[in-house]
Amino acid sequence: MDFAQARAEMVEEQIVRRGVRDPAVLAAMNSVPREAFVLPELVNRAYADCALPIAEGQTISQPYIVAAMAAAAAIGNTDRVLEVGAGSGYAAAVISRIAGTVFAIERLDGLTSAARARLIALGYGNIELATGDGSGGWPEAAPFDAIIVSAGGPRVPEPLKRQLADGGRLVMRLARQGEEFIEDDFGGVRFVALVEAGGRQDA
Repeated sequence: MDFAQARAEMVEEQIVRRGVRDPAVLAAMNSVPREAFVLPELVNRAYADCALPIAEGQTISQPYIVAAMAAAAAIGNTDRVLEVGAGSGYAAAVISRIAGTVFAIERLDGLTSAARARLIALGYGNIELATGDGSGGWPEAAPFDAIIVSAGGPRVPEPLKRQLADGGRLVMRLARQGEEFIEDDFGGVRFVALVEAGGRQDA
């Protein structure tokens, strides 16, 4: 399989045609080898227009969703970005091609360890990974210019709001309309539930 060709077709057919035009996002999506972030038995489906299963019962998001969220976050090339729900590390890798530094947090240590090894092997040097409660963010590294939450819930956790820099952007799938945050709707998505402190799952 010609992965470079599949990647270019994915960008054009799944992302550009759906309205994502940010040149930095498109370049990042075209540079990150998604096949390195999926299960070995699924590499031939790496550029399919859907989410795919990864280890620990989790998923790697649909390429369009990764691109749309990155575009919505309006990431600058010196920005500090927090990603909640690192999973396989794919979205963090994409964001790292746009941002200055990425801090990615994952609640499952097995996924964190695998993602760290993968990202080091691929040469992504501006990503820091940690295992922890993503709803609490990463206070030691705050403030963040952008926060991208690769999970869904009925509200934005308060710690994430507090960790945004002035003028910062937060992108998350909400089940209901918020109160103080400006929200944009860019279509229906499917995510795993965001697990908050104490193991509560909000879907």
